[in-house]
Amino acid sequence: MKTFLFLALTVAIVTSGLVACVVGPTDTIPPVSAAGVLPARKTMRPFKSENELKRYLRDIAEKQKRNARAANGAVGSPGDMAYDSAAPAPVTKAEAPAKQKAAGESEESVTNTQHAGVDEGGIVKVHGDHLVVLRRGRLFTVRIGDGDLKPVSAVDAFGPDMNPQSTWYDEMLVSGDSVVVIGYSYERGGTEVGLFNINDAGSLSYRSTYHLRSNDYYSSRNYASRLIGNKLIFYAPQYLYPGMQDPFSEFPAVRRWHRGAKPDEFRRIVPATSVYRPETEFDVDYGMALHTVTVCDLAYGGFNCQGTSVVGPAGNVFYVSPDSVYVWTSSWARRAKDKPASLVFRMPLDGSGPSALRATGSPVDQFSFLQSEDQHLNVLVRSESSGDGMWGAEVAEGDIALMRISIASFSDGSENVPASSYRRLQKPEGYTFQNRFVHDYLIYGTGSGWDKPSAQAEKSNLFIVNWARGNSHQMVLPHGVDRIEQLGSDAVIVGTDGKDLHFSSLRLGEWPEIVSRYTRKAASQGELRSHGFFYKPDGDDTGTLGLPISVPGRPGYRHLFEDSAAILFLRNDSLQFREVGELGAQSEKAIDDQCRASCVDWYGNARPLFLRGRVFALLGYEIVEGTLNDGRLKELRRISYAPGQAKRIVTD
Repeated sequence: MKTFLFLALTVAIVTSGLVACVVGPTDTIPPVSAAGVLPARKTMRPFKSENELKRYLRDIAEKQKRNARAANGAVGSPGDMAYDSAAPAPVTKAEAPAKQKAAGESEESVTNTQHAGVDEGGIVKVHGDHLVVLRRGRLFTVRIGDGDLKPVSAVDAFGPDMNPQSTWYDEMLVSGDSVVVIGYSYERGGTEVGLFNINDAGSLSYRSTYHLRSNDYYSSRNYASRLIGNKLIFYAPQYLYPGMQDPFSEFPAVRRWHRGAKPDEFRRIVPATSVYRPETEFDVDYGMALHTVTVCDLAYGGFNCQGTSVVGPAGNVFYVSPDSVYVWTSSWARRAKDKPASLVFRMPLDGSGPSALRATGSPVDQFSFLQSEDQHLNVLVRSESSGDGMWGAEVAEGDIALMRISIASFSDGSENVPASSYRRLQKPEGYTFQNRFVHDYLIYGTGSGWDKPSAQAEKSNLFIVNWARGNSHQMVLPHGVDRIEQLGSDAVIVGTDGKDLHFSSLRLGEWPEIVSRYTRKAASQGELRSHGFFYKPDGDDTGTLGLPISVPGRPGYRHLFEDSAAILFLRNDSLQFREVGELGAQSEKAIDDQCRASCVDWYGNARPLFLRGRVFALLGYEIVEGTLNDGRLKELRRISYAPGQAKRIVTD
């Protein structure tokens, strides 16, 4: 299994998906945020007409043919160029792995998001007095109001007339009285957005499904969707093959699903006048894509969407700040000396036009980015990173640099990020790379990731860069770096030494230091995704954190197929950690849920939940509530919300 997974990491295509759904053309996405403080000096220009876009694609196709002939047949036919050995191979339906927010503004968040106010698609959200949970192709609600803990409603996460086979329902958000389920169907060949109603009593009902022509959006680290207010935001690449007889047949399109829906019901929703091109040439022989940002207004129960696209290289990582979507695109070949290896696009959420810069290298994942309050974009880049689609982020190698550039310097794509804007950084050993911006600091290191924890992770190097002042620090930890999380103004580093799980508290100041370390004997991480962790502060230097744990030595990839054993809760007092207890699963009581769809937990199945002064552990189909007595967490009660279950168990 280990060999299969890591072979898959090197060959899986960097894909993603979701497109727009609006009647009529629009020049840019509709405003979501206020106008930016520093607008770009120049923006890119859109194509003026369908004919101009056709000519552009026809010229690209001819260029690909000429370059293929010049390479003496080494590359192959133009149709093969996107999948040269330097690029990942495509994932087809047959080859695809069996892959199995946001709450209203007034709701208390239960999601560990990168930016406050920018919710991310997840498996559990809050609506009024109820938790909403997405699991294994179904939606569930559990009442928590008035101190209760009781299953209320359950429905399929797909329409009543849909075949869910070969479809994965991964992410869910809640906006007002709408629940949005985001999935990908290999059977129907695109992204599905299911809309459900939820009322104050927690009852769920199906409303409609929109079928969106797109590539698969899956990423082992990133999330496909964001929510700002009632605006749903998607990023999606759509791979282009200019030599096709009708290249527009693959452009973003939408249909509303109904029984007997046909392919010819798809309607293009990104016209040429909403497609922007950079004022530079880029390598087109190893894949190119239409990178689309779509904003859907969910107000009043609607699904009115508008999208904007940019043309660039195929490799991609995207990041959503409170006012912009950044898309970093990279050539899979990185061999063209006369063309930029990468282009970074800024697509503002205030309705203004997109802009771009020529760049070098590629980020590892969304956590490689920070749009800082001084109106700069800070990005950690590596020379051999392939983007965050599929498992691309799990293997990152090469030299490391910190790129720091003023947002106002973004232009029409004709200008380079100057060499002075890159700062070379120290490179750690290993390829399973973690990075995170915490306030004025960039923190990074390597660990075990999806691989089996081993003693080789001992004596790992941790690197800390103060991007504001320019100071750098290096520390030696007795464990790997598998997770980097913010704790108020400081951070915690989580990792394994092969047998035990360690939590090292990191004080961030002029001279960063490890303050304390808590070791959970004979344990490993039960979840690898960022949403598996949550920290609930109750003061400037105090709070409680929760993290799913599992048996010792468990390879990271096993979280896809095995439930977590428990959720561990630690108390933070001025960066001194103290265990307050754990809430464990009762896997021996699991029942056959007759799963029909999404039967692998690609987005996890365990979450610590801190809500309205209460502490919960979501563990598969169980929700366990704990209570603090004399500084110790004890189980109060647990329920099973599994299909057909409505029992409540009280623990004395």
